[in-house]
Amino acid sequence: MEFTFFDALAIIGSLGLFIYGIKKASESIQKAIGLYLTKLVKTMTRNHLSGILTGFFLTAAVFSSSSTIVMVVSFVNSGIITLTESVSIIFGAGVGSTVITWLVSIFGFETKITYLFILLLTIGTPLIFSSKNKLKYIGEFVFGVAIVFLALSLLIQFVPMVSDATLLTSFTESIQPFGFAENIFFALVGVILTIIMQSSVASIVFTQVLCFSGIITFDVAIPLVLGQNFGRTINAELAAMSGNVHAKRTARIHSLINIFGFLWMVILISFFPVLNHLDFINVHLFNTDSVFSTYGAPIGIAVFHSMYNIINSVILIWFIPTLVRLAENNIKSRGRADEIFHLEHLSSNISLSTDLSIFEAQKELSKFGELTHKMNTLSKELITEQNEEKIQELLKTIARYEEITDKMEVEATEFLTKISQGEMSETSSVQIRGMLRIIINLERIGDIYYQLSKTIERKIQNQIWFTPQQRQNILAMFDLIDEAMKHMCFNLSNSYNEANIEKAKALEEKINNYRTKLRQENFENIEQGEYSYKNATVYSELFNSLEKVGDHIINVSEGVAGVL
Repeated sequence: MEFTFFDALAIIGSLGLFIYGIKKASESIQKAIGLYLTKLVKTMTRNHLSGILTGFFLTAAVFSSSSTIVMVVSFVNSGIITLTESVSIIFGAGVGSTVITWLVSIFGFETKITYLFILLLTIGTPLIFSSKNKLKYIGEFVFGVAIVFLALSLLIQFVPMVSDATLLTSFTESIQPFGFAENIFFALVGVILTIIMQSSVASIVFTQVLCFSGIITFDVAIPLVLGQNFGRTINAELAAMSGNVHAKRTARIHSLINIFGFLWMVILISFFPVLNHLDFINVHLFNTDSVFSTYGAPIGIAVFHSMYNIINSVILIWFIPTLVRLAENNIKSRGRADEIFHLEHLSSNISLSTDLSIFEAQKELSKFGELTHKMNTLSKELITEQNEEKIQELLKTIARYEEITDKMEVEATEFLTKISQGEMSETSSVQIRGMLRIIINLERIGDIYYQLSKTIERKIQNQIWFTPQQRQNILAMFDLIDEAMKHMCFNLSNSYNEANIEKAKALEEKINNYRTKLRQENFENIEQGEYSYKNATVYSELFNSLEKVGDHIINVSEGVAGVL
């Protein structure tokens, strides 16, 4: 029977189904336990061992090391974990990526996969129609795993047809025995396969099926797997491109870990009898067939994949500070440019779940709030500063921050709109609407401070001087705004469910009352001729502008609390 074009389509379709199953399972489990993942990462990265375990279980749970690495890059980007803490999670993710190869080796080649597919489908399908979101997501996860095993059974069915096209088999046999150059060649082929499939797991499982079907030999499979494992660094590097310097450094550390592992392992398999040792482990430790047989090869690949990642992690865990320094030296900080606030969402390359995306956006809105708080501090300094150069520097900084708030409004709105297009619960929908309200009001605060700075600049240029009492009153108004700002930032940086809206209302009332008091006194002082009309006008503009800031601050806190 000849290998036909339709057989090739069947293999490609089976691979596509496998990748879809992995994606479905990964996305569903993220939806089910998304917020728990962030809590796990925050609490389990205090030492290297717990960090490795976190990375392992996280990857095992979401069925994808690439998703884990992207999440880690995102968490570093948002300041949830430090760069150093991220390294141990990356080690764990590498080890966790071997879980699927083990599942495939144990259940995919020794049992009736069709029965397993039907069993999983029977369990998952009723859960999908559950009214409870958690059960629904778990059902979708089980359904995704079922698709993985269905795709695997199809691959096992169609891949043996390739044996009729003897070109590949003849090619691999013609370059025996294997040396360093041959291992490098097949490792590069593995990298290309991962890039094409966009999944190191799918490409490694495909290699297991090729070995099981006798299309390639075990000594071809090992450098292929080595390259496929290295190919996953591409996703992390792409994900970090839109992030800040810390995100780029996290992705670079991931690449350095895999580069080091690739180099020492390709040398080892080229000049030492590694395959014979793997065969010994297969036969005597796992009591299975030889790795050089079709039935023993999939287990042998899983053993190699696991041992390689474990040994590489054990070696490099002692050099975490060195890896961090190398990444910092390789990717230099741009100084003030890296402090520019913008929504550094990394999920544009690999989508996170709705809950994780909302959590990430909350961290960014917390930065947005801090930026407006800084604008309040800078504006207050303008009232008392007398040095011309410092005044100009303050004016330029406020103008720059106002431009950043405009940019953040656009980016944040686009990001939240993208999230809202996906499937979400009513709770998530309310959160997003509240966050959109937060964005609008924070951007408006930035505009007011810019206008306020122009008012102060006009006051200085026209040599309009405040009386000591006026200056004291304006500074007191700034202090009230500062207190309200601090509480607003506190609400933004903590769980939205715990927002203290009553305190925010009390602070806003104090601001309103003080504005009313200043306005009444201002009218009286004009009538009594205490200062000029121009003076009174500028003075009035300032305290009225600050009162408007107070209105937007309470709107932000209400958005946090879900008051729409």
